[in-house]
Amino acid sequence: MIILILRTFLSALRSHRALALENLALRHRLDVLQRNAQRPRLKNRDRTLWIILSRLWPDWRKPLAMVQPETVIRWHKNGFRLYWRWKSRARCMGRRRVPQETRDLIRRMSQANPLWGAPRIHGELLKLGIELSQASVSKYMVLHRKPPSQSWRAFLTNHARDIVSIDFFTVPTVTFRVLFVFLIMSNKRRKIVHFNVTESPTAAWTGQQIVNAFPWDTAPRYLIRDRDSKYGEEFYRRVESMDIKQVLIAARSPWQNPYVERVIGSIRRECLDHIIIFNDKHLRRVLKEYLCYYHESRTHLGLEKDCPNTRPVQPPDIRPISTEPMVGGLHHRYFRQAA
Repeated sequence: MIILILRTFLSALRSHRALALENLALRHRLDVLQRNAQRPRLKNRDRTLWIILSRLWPDWRKPLAMVQPETVIRWHKNGFRLYWRWKSRARCMGRRRVPQETRDLIRRMSQANPLWGAPRIHGELLKLGIELSQASVSKYMVLHRKPPSQSWRAFLTNHARDIVSIDFFTVPTVTFRVLFVFLIMSNKRRKIVHFNVTESPTAAWTGQQIVNAFPWDTAPRYLIRDRDSKYGEEFYRRVESMDIKQVLIAARSPWQNPYVERVIGSIRRECLDHIIIFNDKHLRRVLKEYLCYYHESRTHLGLEKDCPNTRPVQPPDIRPISTEPMVGGLHHRYFRQAA
């Protein structure tokens, strides 16, 4: 009798539980159907609810009309797969990431040094205290054409010490005489190696200036000049005897000899355009004073704001700044007084 009563009580509880679950399922179905859509689409929370109902309620298939039972089973399998994927995820994702500044440094090194490979760059990084593998260096290097080529800047820098440029320019005097100034400039540091003044330049006189500028074995390898008729047979003979190879620019193309043309423009704008020349001696004295300023004090963009004769940087301290007039006061040099 007691067993029958317990069975009846448990059956009543089970029926009440099933009724509550069925009520929940029907309410959820009504909520989905009332959504503002032509064809309501189930969301993840809907799928999760039906998976839970399938576990707790044996008759969960009866009120199911929106989806097929196999669909719910598939949802459960996908959820199980995602759960284990999340549970077995890696706590540490591979090796440490190479910092951005190190990657940029590797790229700059490989671009500036096309002849360097990964072992050489890796060695330089180790000397800088940067610890990483050679494989990482190879990964972030910039790829070059094969075989690698140096830049034009490096090529010209390596050969500039063996190149000089020459040219003439004219200066009128107070009596309207025309004087010719001959310049010889070293392309390496934009330095005027030699200059002279004459009223009637000849091939012999011009050739002698080359000999005077480069005594003994100091002659350069290449000499850049224009096609002026003042460079005659005598000039050719003198230059060839010094084993100098002449490079002639195209006719009416002064931009092909830019360094010396730029120097001539600077001499005119910064000096001769503000002075009336009396004679050749006066012109030599003025040019000598200007070239002293040009070599020792004037900064150049092409030399990274340095002078042809390197000018030391004076550290900032309490010493006052003084000035010295140069080129008759047209320009000034600034310096710190000695302690």
